[in-house]
Amino acid sequence: MKLKPLNDRVLVKRLETEEKTAGGIYIPDSAKEKPMKGEVVAAGPGKLDEAGKRVKPTVKAGDLVLFAKYAGTEISIDGEEHLVMREDDILAIVE
Repeated sequence: MKLKPLNDRVLVKRLETEEKTAGGIYIPDSAKEKPMKGEVVAAGPGKLDEAGKRVKPTVKAGDLVLFAKYAGTEISIDGEEHLVMREDDILAIVE
């Protein structure tokens, strides 16, 4: 299935976190927090400003981003979990 976000929406795939702590302790899935880091899969064309002109999004496909903990809506595409969120929910681009 292909998905193209509308307006200022962004499709993000969460990155998996380490299963082991620095001390060597393995963390079970039930105790893990969901990661707040992901890769942008697709971005919409941008939102409209007051004058009706389209403002291009800052992020693009392939960017690694940090986002708010409870940001976006979880969806499943071809068995993989993704998030659809507004560009405003993205906190930073990881370089």
